Amino acid sequence: MSPRSPQLSDTPVRFDGGRLTLEDVGALSRRERPAELGTAPAFRQRIAKGAAFLDRLLAEDGVIYGVTTGYGDSVTVSIPPALIAELPHHLYTYHGIGAGRFLTPEETRAVLATRLASLSQGFSGVGVPLLTQLELLLKHDVLPLIPAEGSVGASGDLTPLSYVAAVLCGERDVWHRGERKPAAQVLKELGIAPLKLRPKEGLAIMNGTAVMTALACLAWERAEYLSRLATRLTAFNVLASAGNAHHFDETLFAAKPHAGQQRVAARLRADLVTDRPPRNEQRLQDRYSLRCAPHVIGVLEDALPYFRTLIENELNSANDNPLIDPDGERVLHGGHFYGGHIAFAMDGLKNAVANVADLLDRQLALLVDPRFNHGLPANLSASTGARAAINHGLKAAQISVSAWTAEALKQTMPASVFSRSTECHNQDKVSMGTIAARDCLRVLELTEQVAAAMLIAARQGVTLRQRLDADAKPGPAMAAMHADLEARIPLLVEDRALDGELQGLITAIRRREWRLHEA
Repeated sequence: MSPRSPQLSDTPVRFDGGRLTLEDVGALSRRERPAELGTAPAFRQRIAKGAAFLDRLLAEDGVIYGVTTGYGDSVTVSIPPALIAELPHHLYTYHGIGAGRFLTPEETRAVLATRLASLSQGFSGVGVPLLTQLELLLKHDVLPLIPAEGSVGASGDLTPLSYVAAVLCGERDVWHRGERKPAAQVLKELGIAPLKLRPKEGLAIMNGTAVMTALACLAWERAEYLSRLATRLTAFNVLASAGNAHHFDETLFAAKPHAGQQRVAARLRADLVTDRPPRNEQRLQDRYSLRCAPHVIGVLEDALPYFRTLIENELNSANDNPLIDPDGERVLHGGHFYGGHIAFAMDGLKNAVANVADLLDRQLALLVDPRFNHGLPANLSASTGARAAINHGLKAAQISVSAWTAEALKQTMPASVFSRSTECHNQDKVSMGTIAARDCLRVLELTEQVAAAMLIAARQGVTLRQRLDADAKPGPAMAAMHADLEARIPLLVEDRALDGELQGLITAIRRREWRLHEA
């Protein structure tokens, strides 16, 4: 099976207020497609109309939150007209107090794309130059260094997005061409003038759900691939342990009409040869981690379409405050920065993914144990003769999988229920959506590690089973993948460190190098 190469395309992801998909964000994050700001006159005029209305309102002494007033609890503070132009720069300056790891390049590109998508809806009162500056960061891959921690997920991702605002204005640091550099230096090298923010533009950049939504887009794609990979791994484990493929019978699953669960069972039927009756020596019923695999993975499969809807609705929303209605010429004060839908999606997704990790962990525990694997050697060691006594097969791999699974399960505590009251009780109910998204990414990372170890076990277990039973043959797609694994991973006969092979497989999973159950 040939590795799956990135699908590079000259077709841009266009930001013009039209609906985007989470795959659009994913493609931008991996630099598979370029970003392009819409050029249609109607789009540009809508953006300009909102900015012009704000200018006119200011000239007429209108009161606008975050423009002529302070921020948050400081809404009662009036800003002297001579200082209004300075206020947006103070907003990103005092929010420069993030901590933790920096977002990865992929995550940062997704954040830039997600914020640009929201501002392009035409309800934020920003000027075209701000949108163009975001487009240029994506075009030239100038990536603000964004600390991952510091957002409570309501009033938006204020602190992490302050690093985006600062870079647009030529401040703080960026990652560019493999190096950390001052933003001012990179913008100068590229001939890009630092932005001078208009009265509401600091608020428009920072007061939204771009970080949590960007991370959610990437998490969804990884979870969807893991769902299909876990199904293929289950098929490998059924074959290796001489399990009963008839547990996935079509008539059986028609009796319980969860579409995702039925889809998993259909994929298992395609991978396993089920046209022969069960052999007499087989267990009538396999243990739950094999027999009920469609019921576990199916929860994730059925949740994914719903979570997609929540994430994409947020992606295609105007989610700062206040919103500017350029047609009705109104300033609409509300709370669209609240990330409750993303928080719920990420809390739910991490739960479903962690359950899949637990399923695979249980399958491996059966597969390495000679009491339950129907004739395979202990720990799937291929060592024979006198040397079998000193070789340990996948003993340590099973321990590591157990550790990663336990940590994934520990991460499933919902973040969204831990709302805090912040900012003088103005932000007294917050979503914790960004924390939920980061938790979800950690669960995905751990589950990908579990899946990578399971690929080593699949290569080992199926080969050993086929030595015992020449009729143990998978379907064509599964057979091609096993051949690919054999080419990647030498059979484990003598003990060796497996970390290099494990890391290679983790990378292959994240690149989605195997085509899995495309139908």
